Amino acid sequence: MPLIRSRRTLGAVTPADFERLASLRRMQGIALGLLALMAVVFVISFALQERVPWLSYVRAASEGGMVGALADWFAVTALFRYPMGIKIPHTNLISSKKDDIGEGLGSFIEENFLADDVVHDKLTQISGARMAGEWVAQQPNAEKVGGMIASAGLGALTVLDDNDVRELIESLVRRHIIDPEWAPLLGRTTASFIDGGHHEALIDMAASRFEGWLVAHPAAFDRVVSSRLPSWVPGIVDRFIDDRLHSEAVRFARAVAQDRTHPFRNAIKRFLSDLGRDLQHQSALQQQLEAFKHEVFDSPRIRSLAATTWEVMQSTLVEMLEDPKSDVRIRLVKALQDFGHRLQDDSTLQYKIDVWVMGAVEHLVHNYRHDIANVITETVHRWDAREAAEKIELQVGKDLQFIRINGTIVGSLAGLAIYTIATLIIAPLVR
Repeated sequence: MPLIRSRRTLGAVTPADFERLASLRRMQGIALGLLALMAVVFVISFALQERVPWLSYVRAASEGGMVGALADWFAVTALFRYPMGIKIPHTNLISSKKDDIGEGLGSFIEENFLADDVVHDKLTQISGARMAGEWVAQQPNAEKVGGMIASAGLGALTVLDDNDVRELIESLVRRHIIDPEWAPLLGRTTASFIDGGHHEALIDMAASRFEGWLVAHPAAFDRVVSSRLPSWVPGIVDRFIDDRLHSEAVRFARAVAQDRTHPFRNAIKRFLSDLGRDLQHQSALQQQLEAFKHEVFDSPRIRSLAATTWEVMQSTLVEMLEDPKSDVRIRLVKALQDFGHRLQDDSTLQYKIDVWVMGAVEHLVHNYRHDIANVITETVHRWDAREAAEKIELQVGKDLQFIRINGTIVGSLAGLAIYTIATLIIAPLVR
């Protein structure tokens, strides 16, 4: 339903507006009451001044009070509307000069509040980093900030299109992982691995695991060996060969694990060294590796796995960001509190942040202060002329009624003073 506006309400909408309106009407009543009082006193004193001479002073005072009250009523009313609806020149000033007022207000704020020296002096008095640290170090505040960050993350996850994200991830992975040649990098990595002696620990672990498996699963080893023997070999010979080979295999694995100079270790080292060199310099091997790489990553199953991985990650992130008791939210709040404590204690960090913020704010104000001031100017321009006058009257009208009250009192005193001087000083001289 459209908002019904009238001059009686001056466009009041909120409870605070209606409180201001009530105060305005109360002050208007007081001012009008004083005018009516002056009028009554004037009528009585004017009628009785011939019989009671001193009432002429009262009549002069009340007459001056009426003149002052009416003059100031006209002045105050002329700001916001035409007095009594009569279109007297240079009245209804705010409505007719609304755009000029908006431009003047915007220019005033730009020149006096957004000036470079004013902004700089104000920023130098504020240690924003320290106050921010004190604020965010408190757990309720850190939880609020953490909630806002989580909401922003949830919003981003909601807005993002799954297909776009998958395409982006695939593009980044392809550009930075798949497209670059792997062979030279793997070759250099293998060479560095061998030069650092890291292969020894790998051989130790493999030999120990192999020995443990042989000891724990002799029957499985026997079946593998027996399946390779001819069918005509007698069973007793078969079992002898199985036991012998099993014992030799266990002994071999133990020797490799314990002897750092074992020939098998040297053979593995030479093999890995040759492989690292060939990966760096042998084009045929490089091409084979590249072909295998593209075959694997271009597989529909791999691409489907990547899509499924993103879906799982997305649902997991949403669940953790929505739950205030999740590990992510708890760690985020703790990190914010730790950062707040550090801001409180680290004066160097405070200085760096304050200088950065000061530079950023000064840059923004210096380059965009005219645009900021224009927001005020354009906002006032968009106001309806009558609405603008009502908004301003609602805000300052109560205080302006004191002008009417003071005008009544000052007018009374002025009328009394003028009449007294004229009666006691000028009249005797004229006679």
